[in-house]
Parts: sequence; structure tokens; C-alpha cells
Amino acid sequence: MHLLHTIKNVMLVPIHPKGKPFIAIAAVVALLLFFVSGYAGLAGLVILAFVTYFFRNPDRMVPQGDGFVLATGDGVVSHVSQSTLPKELEADETLYHKISIFLNVFNVHVNRVPASGTIEKHIYIPGKFLNAELDKASEDNERTVSLMRTPQGQPIGFAQIAGFVARRIIHDLFPQQQVEQGARYGIIRFGSRCDIYIPLHYQLMVEVGSICMGGETMLAIDPAVFRADTLTWKTV
Repeated sequence: MHLLHTIKNVMLVPIHPKGKPFIAIAAVVALLLFFVSGYAGLAGLVILAFVTYFFRNPDRMVPQGDGFVLATGDGVVSHVSQSTLPKELEADETLYHKISIFLNVFNVHVNRVPASGTIEKHIYIPGKFLNAELDKASEDNERTVSLMRTPQGQPIGFAQIAGFVARRIIHDLFPQQQVEQGARYGIIRFGSRCDIYIPLHYQLMVEVGSICMGGETMLAIDPAVFRADTLTWKTV
């Protein structure tokens, strides 16, 4: 029974709807390659397995409570700095903690909302496809930028940024939308980066090199609001 449970959790992870056309194409290619040769067909199966693996869309145990910000994506923290919000949000010169999470092609690429609240702005910006680990990717690459406000009135900014391999950002947010912390809101295809902008009075819980899981890892807490003893968890 334990083995079957493990197989189910590892191999039978739900697939993001936006990935199904790519999986279908990869399956057809793999089938056609078998008509060329067995070795070519096996290579096609490897590609099919990777495409299926890339578009996995697992549920997460999302902490429920007030006064904390969650990672919007899986990956490694590549940058921690202080910055103003992206210029497209037309904000003032207030500084925020800026945390960048780099997603490689093996990470889950489904993005999740960092906090509960109301989306005030959400903007899509066409752009380049530079290496997502570069600082200038935040300003030059294809991306979406969002600004939300928590029930406590705190502004939280976050961005999806395409990378050198990523060529398409899928996003499903709009102004005045009410969102729940940890809920799915988009996906970036094939390698990318997430930026999160958090008010400076929050205490950071990660550093460069930290490994994050979208919807689960706490990036920062508001010491005046956060209470660990009141936390609960919800599968999302």
C-alpha cells in the first residue's frame, strides 16, 4: 500500500491544462519516431516524459494565517536586495525587499499568489528572453507585474519573468480580483524567474541559495501581525 501511495504521489501528479496540447504533440512525435527506428522512438519517449514532467501541477499544503508572504514559485533564491516596485506599476520611490526566485526547467512552473488580498494592478509587458538570472531580466524580459494589497493594508508586488528558454507566460489575474494566498494564478513555460516585493518592515526568512516551494515556503513575516501558534494548513 505504501508503494502504491508513493507511485501515485510521484507519477500521477495532475497536469496543468495549458500543458496538455504540448503533451499530445510530444506523444504524436514519439509515435512517428518509432516508425523511423526503435532508438528514435525511445528518444521520443524521453521527450514525452520530460514534457509531461514539466507541466505537472501538484497540490500544495498552503499555510493559512496573517502577516506572511509565500513564495510564488519553486526554485532557488538567486537575488535578495532592496528595490522600488517595477516602473510599470507607477508606484512611488518607496523601497521594498526584492526576492528573486530562479526556476530551472526541472522545477514546477505553476505560479501561486503570495498573500491573500485584492489585486490593484496587473500588467503584461512584452520583452526579450535574456537569461532569467541576470538583474536586467526584471526590466528587459517578457513579464507580468502585479500589485496587491493585503487585508492589513500592506502592498505586495510580484512578477513572472520569462527566461532564455521560456517563451510564453500564462497569467490569470485582473484588477479588483480577490485572491487567496497560495492559489494558482499562472504558469511560465520552460525556465523562468519570479520576483516578489515585500515591505521593508517584514522580517526575511530566506537568503540567497534558499530552496523555495511555491505556495508553501514563507519568504517573510510581519512581526507585528504574524502568529505561528494560529497557523493552519490547507491543500490547494
